[in-house]
Amino acid sequence: MSRGRDEKRDAAVSLALLWSEAGQPRRGPKPSLSVERIVRTALDIADKEGLEALSMQSVAAQLNVTTMALYRYVPGKAELVDLMVDAAIGPAPEVTDVQGGWRPQLTEWARQCWALYQRRTWIVTATAMRRQLMGPNQLAWLDSALAVLSQTGLSFAQQHDVFLLVIGHVRNLTQQRIDQDDDGDLEWNRLTADVLERHGHRFPALTAAIAAVGPEAFAPQDDDPLDFGLNRILDGVAVLIDRS
Repeated sequence: MSRGRDEKRDAAVSLALLWSEAGQPRRGPKPSLSVERIVRTALDIADKEGLEALSMQSVAAQLNVTTMALYRYVPGKAELVDLMVDAAIGPAPEVTDVQGGWRPQLTEWARQCWALYQRRTWIVTATAMRRQLMGPNQLAWLDSALAVLSQTGLSFAQQHDVFLLVIGHVRNLTQQRIDQDDDGDLEWNRLTADVLERHGHRFPALTAAIAAVGPEAFAPQDDDPLDFGLNRILDGVAVLIDRS
């Protein structure tokens, strides 16, 4: 079965829209819509109701137009999501003026990225499991991180790998927040305690950790969840720089 226009993604069209290289519709009366207005409406839906609530139909309803009217501007939902991601990310932070060199600068970059992902957690879902087409804002964020790492003496490939480690840490933490379920955690703790009571001798390290701290030993750290993993990544980068 062939996929519908809202599921199939045309990469060339997405790139043209992302980089403002696609022309406005020429046929028919003077356009009452614009790509920018459609994207703003889609962002409002995703921010308030989540990405699962987004469809071309829901956007059209908010704009009080027919769904077919949207297709004159954006071919389908896949291309719309590409536009939404770049708009949601917004301008890249200026961090090279942060005092102290590459480490505090990259830390500030990561913290601003973390704050963005917390405001719009749906970005993780929107960019998961496929190679993401990058618009001007996304490339600017990458460029901002590489501008910091260019001071380190690392190769360009290593700089990119460090970027991937940092953004991966931010994305992983965001996914944990999305998946967090307090009621489910309580049930997990109860069931795990029951299992370990019967089979704890088979898992001595795990049993010892839980006995020392309790099930909360493995819970996300609420004070600053970004801090521990980010600092371990940067510690490793510092060692790599020293060896280069």
